[in-house]
Amino acid sequence: MKGKKRAVIEQRAKIIPIEWDATFFFERAVQSLDRYHYDKALKYFRRAVEYEPDNPVNHCNMAGILSEMGSYEDSNGILRYIIEELDPMMTECHFYMANNYANLEQYESAEHSLIRYLEEDPDGQFLGEAEEMMDLLHYELERPTPYTNIKSREGMAQHDKARSLLEEGKFTEAVRILEEIVASQPDFLAARNNLALAYYYMGLFDRAMETIEDVLKLEEGNLHALCNLAIFYQHNQDEESLKPLVELLRKTVPFHQEHVFKLATTMGILGEHEAAHRHFIRLLKEAEQEDPSLYHYAAVAACNIGRYAEADRLWKVAGKLDTGSGIASYYLDQMEQVKKGLSTGPVSYHYHLPFEEQFKLWEKQADGFPDHLKRDPLVRSSFFWALRHGDDKTKLQVIQALGMIADGEVKDALKAFLLEEGEDDYLKRIAIFVLRTIGVQESLEARLEGEQTIIEANRVPSRLPEWDPKWQEVVEAALVRMNKTYDLVQQHDLMTLWVEFLTRVYPDTPKLTRVEGWAAALEYLTAKMHRREISYHEVAQRYGTSIATVSKNAKRIDEICGIREKMKSISTVFSGGDTTIED
Repeated sequence: MKGKKRAVIEQRAKIIPIEWDATFFFERAVQSLDRYHYDKALKYFRRAVEYEPDNPVNHCNMAGILSEMGSYEDSNGILRYIIEELDPMMTECHFYMANNYANLEQYESAEHSLIRYLEEDPDGQFLGEAEEMMDLLHYELERPTPYTNIKSREGMAQHDKARSLLEEGKFTEAVRILEEIVASQPDFLAARNNLALAYYYMGLFDRAMETIEDVLKLEEGNLHALCNLAIFYQHNQDEESLKPLVELLRKTVPFHQEHVFKLATTMGILGEHEAAHRHFIRLLKEAEQEDPSLYHYAAVAACNIGRYAEADRLWKVAGKLDTGSGIASYYLDQMEQVKKGLSTGPVSYHYHLPFEEQFKLWEKQADGFPDHLKRDPLVRSSFFWALRHGDDKTKLQVIQALGMIADGEVKDALKAFLLEEGEDDYLKRIAIFVLRTIGVQESLEARLEGEQTIIEANRVPSRLPEWDPKWQEVVEAALVRMNKTYDLVQQHDLMTLWVEFLTRVYPDTPKLTRVEGWAAALEYLTAKMHRREISYHEVAQRYGTSIATVSKNAKRIDEICGIREKMKSISTVFSGGDTTIED
């Protein structure tokens, strides 16, 4: 008998208690809504309100389900309570009330609530629907709606322009516009949130953090700001501040799709893959159109929580919807690496190939950098980010890639890079070369060898007291022929070799009758330094000069600059490639 009692006690001890809280009942309500069980959904929403009576979102969700069930008056009673007692800043409640009044055919009351929404709501989330309702009310009341202004339209055109610039990756221009909007309209929270993101994409973390904190001072529950703040905390490795914020976000289940997507992507970035997976699957169920990127996000979340079969299915759908990018195939391969234990890190949520993979493809493509990627904000932001925070190898690749994009924002970013104190001088000289290559011919300010200096309007910095046009012709003759077959680093190294040679022999510089012989010698030596196959015969033919001339000039440069000795040291480090200079 005692043994049986003990067994019962042991069994009871294994029971796992369910944590009853508002989130538990909210999730049950959402599940019931997905199955169109409105009565159950209402019951669960009410329980969520009981657990968190001061949370206006819980009340708003209950009002929403009452409206779905046709209880418009009860719904409006709750919405009125939210506005008057809980959170006057939830101005969207006025729009919900206008909808309810319209369904009750109380058009005067609907108009009154709609005007309050238009004149008080700063974000304009339902502006399109509100304008449609104005048309209905105009018809029913036989007169136009007498509103005085639309608050969300104040600065809206400029804000839309700034958002478009962000989407194009033109962060500097976007920041300028957003800063003007925020200065003139301090309560325009959407502009503040986008300004914080623009700062973040540019690597200006302190300014991004300050901007987000300003948003939360104005509206402490702003979901976009909370999500951005969590990402900033993670970047700063502020675990103490991040932990309670993640707990809050984990319990949050937004109603609107825009908020669901923001929260889903944020949770994925934070490594909360279970939560991200739940939100992305919900978005897939509710999506009106099939978006390959959304299938990718859901697949990543599934993969990161070990649901490999589901991830495989989702990536295959993404691959069918987006046949040209190769993104789905790449990530399917990555998942196989994870399954085999060859890769341990989480799979990335970004819907593009990783930077290293993209760079390999661009180097192989004859057309260089694809136009659609030049405009891709994720690609552009990853470049600007890496230029500030990557290692030297990555920065070198980024500088070359930015040279392929070659727009105004790239020029500004590279100019700013020249003034950074902690950056390597070699990288700065590559950046100067790229700027000259993409058409920046004016003088440049730079910090080189620990000193502020001005780089005059020639292609590379040098300490020569003059720059003879004939010297430039040598460089141009070489670069014209090397442009398609040598990367920017190799072209820069040719330029540096030429400047070094001229600097060492100055003022006894060679008389240049035909520049092709010197240009060919420079290409020959540059190719050798980078372990490329080349011969005097081949290079002489391409430059239209003699083998003897190329050989004589190459030997002269080697004699002055010690190229042969440099390459001997290279050959002890690198086993591959031909580093011998012909005699």
